[in-house]
Amino acid sequence: MANPVAVSFEFFPPGDESMGQQLWNCVQRLAPLQPNFVSVTYGADGSTRSRTHDCVLRILRETNLTVAPHLTCVGAPRAEVLRIAQDYWQQGVRHMVALRGDAPAANLSPDGRYRAHAGGFAYASDLVAGLAGVGKFDISVAAYPEGHPESGGADADLENLKRKVDAGAGRAITQFFFDTDVFLRYRERCVAAGVRVPLVPGILPITRFPQLLRFAERCGASVPSWLRQRFDGLDDDPETRRMIAANVAIEQVQRLREHGVHEFHFYTLNRAELTYAICHALGLRPRLNEAQVA
Repeated sequence: MANPVAVSFEFFPPGDESMGQQLWNCVQRLAPLQPNFVSVTYGADGSTRSRTHDCVLRILRETNLTVAPHLTCVGAPRAEVLRIAQDYWQQGVRHMVALRGDAPAANLSPDGRYRAHAGGFAYASDLVAGLAGVGKFDISVAAYPEGHPESGGADADLENLKRKVDAGAGRAITQFFFDTDVFLRYRERCVAAGVRVPLVPGILPITRFPQLLRFAERCGASVPSWLRQRFDGLDDDPETRRMIAANVAIEQVQRLREHGVHEFHFYTLNRAELTYAICHALGLRPRLNEAQVA
């Protein structure tokens, strides 16, 4: 019998009242699918700290969803980062997504490279280890099938992932990708390197193709030519774009299922429609019980 499918969803904290309503509509739509957890992003430079906190607390207060706040190393000394984690623990949070984050421009080195905050955690592996002193969090970390742009190469990137796992991470969520073979090869390399925690593919439903290209350029993810061709000429045709986007993602998750993947993390961009459709294709059906928001 095939393993049941498990999913998790990523949201980002809203910047205004309208975006807040959009987020809550997304939460309401996806909650009945009973995800393992939902995560809430934290501006790469720490810029959304208070909004992330407010969003996490509202989900905790008004739903029975398990929430995993993002926490980064940047923008604060160690003691302050750990105080944030301690506050989350006291509020009942038991899951975390631990990330290095991107330093603000003012903190970059003269050649434009990442420089750790003075007195702060240098890397995500240090943050993972630090969180162990706060509580027994279930910690997720980031993984990069195509390598992090600043890692210095695929081998160095994989060594960094192993350090995060050895420090106590229990799950690695990948950057988005569209070439399934990239993920499958990376999974093999992780196993060979002794990374034994679940490797969860990050799935990005494509809402706007130009936005996807910007995301991909920033994080070093490749965009295959076949994918560009599918969206070519659809700038003014949102209905067809949505149909193509759903088809692309459903093909991707179904192929991953054929290769033994049964857990997926969706970058929702606070929009439920495509993620819901993909989950439906995976066989998930809503269950209107305690996981439903009030």
